[in-house]
Amino acid sequence: MKRPLRRELMFQLVETSRLLRTYVEQRARQHGTTRAQWGVMSRLRRQEGLNQAALAEQMDLQPISLARLLDRLQSQNLIERREDPADRRAYRLFLTPEGRALVDDLDSVRTEIAQEVLGGVEEAAILSALETLSAIREQTRTRSEDKAPASAGNAA
Repeated sequence: MKRPLRRELMFQLVETSRLLRTYVEQRARQHGTTRAQWGVMSRLRRQEGLNQAALAEQMDLQPISLARLLDRLQSQNLIERREDPADRRAYRLFLTPEGRALVDDLDSVRTEIAQEVLGGVEEAAILSALETLSAIREQTRTRSEDKAPASAGNAA
């Protein structure tokens, strides 16, 4: 029996996402890092000086999970934590020269991956997919915000 179209799309999105995450993880490991570490370094390159709390929020990670990632990156001399002059309890995060070199090298890997998985796909199909994914992301974000529990500060 054929699945309804919207259910089939959801299945395909989830399965494709899983396969792509696994593939990117394999490629990252070939360069001595992980997909998660790559993501942290890429974010820091775009926004150096973020504190750990802001980075955790932006990446939708639990602070303890991010702290473990940052510990590994720091032990590999890929990032550094600097005291936040405005908050003695917080640290600002920066790439080291080695971290910047690695994330710059990984840009070519991202380009290779995009070519490998999208090389045979027409530009019009890619544009349509981007529009569709944007709509799905917005609907999901709206639904998530609608379902989020009220914070303690908003409680009556």
